[in-house]
Amino acid sequence: MGKLEGKVAVITAATSGMALATAKLFVEEGAYVFITGRRQDKLDEAVKAIGRNVTGVQGDAANLADLDRLYETVKREKGRIDVLFASAGRGEFGKIGEITEEHFDSTFDLNVRGTLFTVQKALPLFSDGGSIFLNGSIASIKGFPAFGVYSASKAAVRSFARTWLVDLKDRKIRVNILSPGTIDTPILDPLGPEAKEYFKTLVPRGEIGRPEEIATVALFLASSDSSFVNGVELFVDGGTAQI
Repeated sequence: MGKLEGKVAVITAATSGMALATAKLFVEEGAYVFITGRRQDKLDEAVKAIGRNVTGVQGDAANLADLDRLYETVKREKGRIDVLFASAGRGEFGKIGEITEEHFDSTFDLNVRGTLFTVQKALPLFSDGGSIFLNGSIASIKGFPAFGVYSASKAAVRSFARTWLVDLKDRKIRVNILSPGTIDTPILDPLGPEAKEYFKTLVPRGEIGRPEEIATVALFLASSDSSFVNGVELFVDGGTAQI
């Protein structure tokens, strides 16, 4: 029997990279998974790659109407949620002195506002004793150049977990943060091979992470293996943020 046998999970922005690898592993471990993505073609590809026990719902986590449609689909098809991975996020470089309103608003709308309403709108369907975890980043505690807005947004997400676990304690719903380091996903491709080589130098083992290495930690946070883990920021970064 899998570690998530019979569970219903929702994973936002799961059309590639870490979240897609997580969705695949959850299904292998017995869960039924609802995934979202902004582009229908990419969403269809992800559903095909997962292969079974999955429903794709097109939408943007920053759009509240799209979130309503997501949870209406979950309610109609399964009637509950046991696990939520609020994965949707974005990051763009912007040095202080050059930051625009558009840059700030687009980052906080998705990373902070979107995360808030992804969780809040899920609660009426959420099973008592379930697990919520949010997509953080080592940027929340590091000072990467020209990454201040993104870093601040992830610090806000980390703060949410501390408050929400108290708000939800009577329902025994756990809230944690999964904070990746540099992971080899398509988001790195536009930066070129030089950037990847630089990122490797920041990781003690000399290699950046793989999506599957995030998925196994997501499984830990989703399952009863982490039943006494609540409110933590779990860095999955090969030690980058610790040195």
